[in-house]
Amino acid sequence: MSNLTWHTASISKEDRRKRNGHHSFVLWFTGLSASGKSTIANRVAERLFSEGKQSYVLDGDNVRFGLNKDLGFSDEDRTENIRRIGEVAKLLLDSGTIVLTAFISPFQQDRDSARSILEVDEFIEVFVHCPVEECEKRDPKGLYSKARNGEIKEFTGINSPYEAPENPEITVHTHENTIDECVDQIVAYLEKKRFI
Repeated sequence: MSNLTWHTASISKEDRRKRNGHHSFVLWFTGLSASGKSTIANRVAERLFSEGKQSYVLDGDNVRFGLNKDLGFSDEDRTENIRRIGEVAKLLLDSGTIVLTAFISPFQQDRDSARSILEVDEFIEVFVHCPVEECEKRDPKGLYSKARNGEIKEFTGINSPYEAPENPEITVHTHENTIDECVDQIVAYLEKKRFI
Protein backbone atom coordinates (compact mmCIF):
# COMPACT_ATOMS: atom_id res chain seq x y z
CA MET A 1 0.00 0.00 0.00
CA SER A 2 3.03 2.30 -0.07
CA ASN A 3 2.01 3.57 -3.53
CA LEU A 4 -1.34 4.89 -2.22
CA THR A 5 -2.00 8.49 -1.24
CA TRP A 6 -5.16 10.03 0.20
CA HIS A 7 -6.96 12.21 -2.34
CA THR A 8 -8.41 15.29 -0.70
CA ALA A 9 -11.89 16.05 -1.97
CA SER A 10 -12.59 19.46 -3.46
CA ILE A 11 -15.70 19.79 -1.28
CA SER A 12 -14.94 19.47 2.43
CA LYS A 13 -16.90 17.80 5.19
CA GLU A 14 -17.42 21.25 6.71
CA ASP A 15 -18.82 22.58 3.41
CA ARG A 16 -21.31 19.71 3.30
CA ARG A 17 -22.30 20.24 6.93
CA LYS A 18 -22.95 23.92 6.22
CA ARG A 19 -25.13 23.11 3.24
CA ASN A 20 -27.06 20.46 5.22
CA GLY A 21 -27.45 22.79 8.18
CA HIS A 22 -26.33 20.25 10.77
CA HIS A 23 -23.33 18.42 12.20
CA SER A 24 -22.50 14.99 10.75
CA PHE A 25 -21.71 12.17 13.16
CA VAL A 26 -22.18 8.46 13.84
CA LEU A 27 -24.79 7.15 16.25
CA TRP A 28 -23.42 3.67 17.00
CA PHE A 29 -26.24 1.48 18.36
CA THR A 30 -24.95 -1.61 20.16
CA GLY A 31 -26.80 -4.27 22.13
CA LEU A 32 -27.97 -7.85 22.06
CA SER A 33 -30.03 -9.33 19.26
CA ALA A 34 -33.70 -8.30 19.75
CA SER A 35 -32.77 -5.45 22.11
CA GLY A 36 -34.32 -2.92 19.71
CA LYS A 37 -31.28 -1.44 17.95
CA SER A 38 -32.66 -1.41 14.41
CA THR A 39 -36.11 -0.31 15.49
CA ILE A 40 -34.77 2.66 17.45
CA ALA A 41 -32.18 3.59 14.81
CA ASN A 42 -34.87 3.68 12.14
CA ARG A 43 -37.26 5.69 14.34
CA VAL A 44 -34.51 8.23 15.05
CA ALA A 45 -33.80 8.38 11.29
CA GLU A 46 -37.50 9.00 10.63
CA ARG A 47 -37.49 11.87 13.14
CA LEU A 48 -34.37 13.37 11.57
CA PHE A 49 -35.82 13.00 8.08
CA SER A 50 -39.05 14.73 9.13
CA GLU A 51 -36.91 17.63 10.36
CA GLY A 52 -35.02 17.87 7.06
CA LYS A 53 -31.81 16.24 8.31
CA GLN A 54 -29.63 14.10 6.04
CA SER A 55 -29.24 10.63 7.61
CA TYR A 56 -28.71 6.98 6.70
CA VAL A 57 -29.11 3.72 8.64
CA LEU A 58 -26.52 0.96 8.27
CA ASP A 59 -28.24 -2.18 9.57
CA GLY A 60 -26.35 -5.30 10.60
CA ASP A 61 -28.51 -7.76 8.68
CA ASN A 62 -28.73 -5.60 5.55
CA VAL A 63 -24.97 -5.08 5.32
CA ARG A 64 -24.39 -8.83 5.46
CA PHE A 65 -26.47 -9.25 2.30
CA GLY A 66 -23.89 -7.35 0.28
CA LEU A 67 -20.73 -5.67 1.56
CA ASN A 68 -20.07 -8.28 4.24
CA LYS A 69 -21.67 -11.39 2.75
CA ASP A 70 -18.25 -13.07 2.72
CA LEU A 71 -18.01 -12.94 6.52
CA GLY A 72 -19.19 -15.48 9.07
CA PHE A 73 -19.64 -15.07 12.81
CA SER A 74 -16.25 -16.09 14.21
CA ASP A 75 -14.60 -13.52 16.48
CA GLU A 76 -12.26 -12.57 13.62
CA ASP A 77 -15.11 -12.14 11.14
CA ARG A 78 -17.12 -10.09 13.64
CA THR A 79 -14.11 -7.80 14.08
CA GLU A 80 -13.72 -7.41 10.31
CA ASN A 81 -17.47 -6.78 9.98
CA ILE A 82 -17.22 -3.86 12.39
CA ARG A 83 -13.99 -2.56 10.85
CA ARG A 84 -15.68 -2.34 7.44
CA ILE A 85 -18.76 -0.68 8.90
CA GLY A 86 -16.61 1.86 10.68
CA GLU A 87 -14.93 2.77 7.39
CA VAL A 88 -18.25 3.03 5.52
CA ALA A 89 -19.69 5.14 8.34
CA LYS A 90 -16.69 7.46 8.10
CA LEU A 91 -17.23 7.94 4.35
CA LEU A 92 -20.90 8.74 4.88
CA LEU A 93 -20.03 11.10 7.72
CA ASP A 94 -17.56 12.90 5.44
CA SER A 95 -20.46 13.44 3.02
CA GLY A 96 -22.21 15.45 5.73
CA THR A 97 -24.61 12.64 6.63
CA ILE A 98 -25.77 11.58 10.09
CA VAL A 99 -25.00 7.86 10.19
CA LEU A 100 -26.93 5.45 12.37
CA THR A 101 -25.37 2.01 12.70
CA ALA A 102 -27.34 -0.88 14.23
CA PHE A 103 -24.94 -3.73 14.95
CA ILE A 104 -24.56 -6.06 17.91
CA SER A 105 -20.83 -5.19 17.75
CA PRO A 106 -20.14 -7.37 20.80
CA PHE A 107 -16.52 -6.40 21.48
CA GLN A 108 -15.52 -3.14 23.18
CA GLN A 109 -12.19 -3.09 21.34
CA ASP A 110 -13.96 -3.15 17.95
CA ARG A 111 -16.27 -0.30 18.93
CA ASP A 112 -13.28 1.65 20.26
CA SER A 113 -11.49 1.07 16.93
CA ALA A 114 -14.50 2.48 15.04
CA ARG A 115 -14.46 5.49 17.36
CA SER A 116 -10.72 5.99 16.89
CA ILE A 117 -10.95 6.69 13.15
CA LEU A 118 -13.32 9.61 13.74
CA GLU A 119 -12.89 12.98 15.37
CA VAL A 120 -13.81 13.55 19.02
CA ASP A 121 -17.32 14.89 18.40
CA GLU A 122 -18.25 12.43 15.66
CA PHE A 123 -18.92 9.13 17.47
CA ILE A 124 -21.83 8.63 19.85
CA GLU A 125 -22.13 5.16 21.35
CA VAL A 126 -25.73 4.23 22.14
CA PHE A 127 -26.09 1.20 24.38
CA VAL A 128 -29.47 -0.38 23.77
CA HIS A 129 -29.73 -2.12 27.11
CA CYS A 130 -32.09 -5.05 27.43
CA PRO A 131 -31.51 -8.16 29.57
CA VAL A 132 -30.91 -11.33 27.60
CA GLU A 133 -34.01 -12.89 29.21
CA GLU A 134 -36.20 -10.16 27.72
CA CYS A 135 -34.47 -10.41 24.33
CA GLU A 136 -35.18 -14.15 24.35
CA LYS A 137 -38.86 -13.50 25.06
CA ARG A 138 -39.05 -11.17 22.07
CA ASP A 139 -36.89 -13.31 19.74
CA PRO A 140 -38.60 -12.12 16.51
CA LYS A 141 -36.31 -14.19 14.29
CA GLY A 142 -36.25 -17.30 16.51
CA LEU A 143 -32.47 -17.02 16.85
CA TYR A 144 -32.24 -17.51 20.60
CA SER A 145 -34.31 -20.66 20.35
CA LYS A 146 -32.03 -21.99 17.61
CA ALA A 147 -28.94 -21.10 19.64
CA ARG A 148 -30.32 -22.88 22.71
CA ASN A 149 -31.01 -25.94 20.53
CA GLY A 150 -27.46 -25.91 19.16
CA GLU A 151 -28.54 -24.95 15.63
CA ILE A 152 -26.59 -21.67 15.77
CA LYS A 153 -23.04 -21.65 17.06
CA GLU A 154 -21.31 -18.58 18.50
CA PHE A 155 -24.54 -16.68 19.15
CA THR A 156 -23.96 -13.51 21.13
CA GLY A 157 -25.40 -13.63 24.63
CA ILE A 158 -25.76 -17.42 24.64
CA ASN A 159 -22.49 -19.07 23.63
CA SER A 160 -20.50 -16.02 22.54
CA PRO A 161 -19.80 -13.04 24.80
CA TYR A 162 -21.25 -9.54 24.64
CA GLU A 163 -19.13 -6.82 26.22
CA ALA A 164 -21.46 -4.05 27.35
CA PRO A 165 -20.14 -0.54 26.67
CA GLU A 166 -17.92 0.84 29.42
CA ASN A 167 -18.76 4.52 28.92
CA PRO A 168 -21.48 5.00 26.31
CA GLU A 169 -22.66 8.51 25.61
CA ILE A 170 -26.27 7.30 25.76
CA THR A 171 -27.93 4.27 27.36
CA VAL A 172 -31.55 3.50 26.55
CA HIS A 173 -33.48 0.81 28.44
CA THR A 174 -35.86 -0.86 26.01
CA HIS A 175 -37.23 -3.23 28.67
CA GLU A 176 -38.33 -0.25 30.78
CA ASN A 177 -39.15 2.48 28.25
CA THR A 178 -41.17 2.65 25.05
CA ILE A 179 -39.48 3.05 21.68
CA ASP A 180 -40.74 6.64 21.49
CA GLU A 181 -39.29 7.42 24.92
CA CYS A 182 -35.93 6.02 23.82
CA VAL A 183 -36.04 8.08 20.62
CA ASP A 184 -36.91 11.22 22.61
CA GLN A 185 -33.95 10.57 24.92
CA ILE A 186 -31.54 10.28 21.97
CA VAL A 187 -32.90 13.33 20.16
CA ALA A 188 -32.74 15.37 23.39
CA TYR A 189 -29.05 14.44 23.73
CA LEU A 190 -28.34 15.51 20.13
CA GLU A 191 -30.17 18.80 20.63
CA LYS A 192 -28.33 19.49 23.88
CA LYS A 193 -25.00 18.91 22.10
CA ARG A 194 -26.26 21.18 19.25
CA PHE A 195 -25.58 18.43 16.72
CA ILE A 196 -29.03 18.93 15.21
